Amino acid sequence: MHAYRSHTCGELTSDNVGEVIKLSGWVHRKRDHGGLVFIDLRDHYGITQCVIDSSDDGFSDVEALRNESVITVSGTVKSRTEETINTNLPTGHIEVAIAEMTVQSAADTLPLQVNSDEDSGEDTRLRYRYLDLRRARPHANIMLRAQIIQSIRQRMVAQGFTEFQTPILTASSPEGARDFLVPARQHPGKFYALPQAPQQFKQLIMVSGFDRYFQIAACFRDEDSRADRSPGEFYQLDLEMSFVEQKDVFAAVEPVVKGVFEEFSDKVVDPDFVHIPYADSMLKYGNDKPDLRIPFEISDVTDIFAGSGFSIFAKNIEKGAVVRAVPGPNCGSRSVADRMNSWAQGEGAPGMGYIIYGEGEARGPVAKAIGPEKAEEIKTRLGLKDGDAAFFACASANEAASLAGRARVKIGQDQNLIDNNLFKFCWIVDFPMFELDEQTGKIEFSHNPFSMPQGGMEALQTQDPLTINAWQYDLVCNGIELSSGAIRNHLPEVMYKAFEIAGYGPEVVDNKFPGMINAFKFGAPPHGGIAPGIDRMVMLIADEPNIREVILFPMNGKAEDLMMGAPSEADDAQLKELHIKRSLPVKPAGA
Repeated sequence: MHAYRSHTCGELTSDNVGEVIKLSGWVHRKRDHGGLVFIDLRDHYGITQCVIDSSDDGFSDVEALRNESVITVSGTVKSRTEETINTNLPTGHIEVAIAEMTVQSAADTLPLQVNSDEDSGEDTRLRYRYLDLRRARPHANIMLRAQIIQSIRQRMVAQGFTEFQTPILTASSPEGARDFLVPARQHPGKFYALPQAPQQFKQLIMVSGFDRYFQIAACFRDEDSRADRSPGEFYQLDLEMSFVEQKDVFAAVEPVVKGVFEEFSDKVVDPDFVHIPYADSMLKYGNDKPDLRIPFEISDVTDIFAGSGFSIFAKNIEKGAVVRAVPGPNCGSRSVADRMNSWAQGEGAPGMGYIIYGEGEARGPVAKAIGPEKAEEIKTRLGLKDGDAAFFACASANEAASLAGRARVKIGQDQNLIDNNLFKFCWIVDFPMFELDEQTGKIEFSHNPFSMPQGGMEALQTQDPLTINAWQYDLVCNGIELSSGAIRNHLPEVMYKAFEIAGYGPEVVDNKFPGMINAFKFGAPPHGGIAPGIDRMVMLIADEPNIREVILFPMNGKAEDLMMGAPSEADDAQLKELHIKRSLPVKPAGA
């Protein structure tokens, strides 16, 4: 018989009764019933109940075991009595009578409980992540992640994509976040950068004559943590395709994403990936990552308030403000309206105006100021009924959209209008190529500078830059952005012109992106791609509120690895070898 096991702890059934077997695993739980000690023995595959009688030689050794000690037991498989069958376990009809027991590794007193769902706090969980990962839910999340990645690979290969690995040590590139820099020992004063994404490399793969590339790519960005973003590093399904239009990228990605969500989730997956222009998304949903499960939209009512008796709004409109109206289904009470107003103030806004509809009339200060006709027009435009309310945000277009968008989500949550058993996807398309920096008044790239402008060179030469859209798109699910992508700008002259509009001369393009711009001068195919986030997909499918729950060894919110002690200080010898001197910030007096 094998030194450690003849079976796993999830394998034995009634068919094995009478067999002499061997199991190895962790002591999940121990129950002392006086003359009997029961051990729930756990390994990666499941749990098997083992039992020993006080008359057996090894009884005292088993009785002394601590939870999470690693042991090997040999014994005979027996049927459980009818009243002790555990139908929740695949092995619940049998138990193993322990004949021999060997302690492979004794456990100290545990800093967290493995056999419990009790949350020991983030710091403790991350410091002892190897213990935390023994717990059922974290363990299942990581297995789910592995299975999802395997499924994605199979689906991509089936579509004719080939997996390549791009470099990890590369040059710094301005892609919207801070780089992680790595000192180059052989080149004093110079640094490599860890890739924020394989953006340039995957485009160069297309220039190299390959056609359909993908990889499960590690990306590194020195940015702050949040619930749907892990600090430091993340993984994405990175892909690129040659000789494609936007619709071809969508056709390649949709079956993969939809198939994975259907395969690994019991929720309903809406098969319709709707297309929403960026401008419409900002107007109707207040952001570019709408949750389409919320069954109402924001409306522009600036025209109704312009010149109206509600002077606060009317005067702001004369100064360029807009008014966005958010429907409030079942919100037609003063208490709900007051809570929304207080919530808006907590969000940094002056408040939210409102109209309450009930018993055939419109109530509230706003309704009184604008009169019954305008109030009824708002009711009709928003599709409201008695018992509902309308809430208003009046500010600049961006500020009003942001507040109205957050209010829409809050109302959807507060009124239980969101179907939590549903995944709804959408493509946000027609992103603006450029935007105006309100502080400096300068034109800047609004998103990815490598995107092809719609209309190409002609648009760049003849249109107001702020009216040019890009072949840029985002994939969104339930209010979470899964990925960004674009049809790329593969023409050097168009790239130079686009950067010129954003205030960068050709020398900037040549210096910042030498590999890519030079490659484009030797014949580049039209190409495009996208990169759905693996971590976010797994988070949604696992129904976890925080992305750290689906990452094997995550950092905490301060970008610290409490388990390994990173980041850590380098000693003087290491710094000298790398030609680096410390220049730490001076702490304020008394700090």
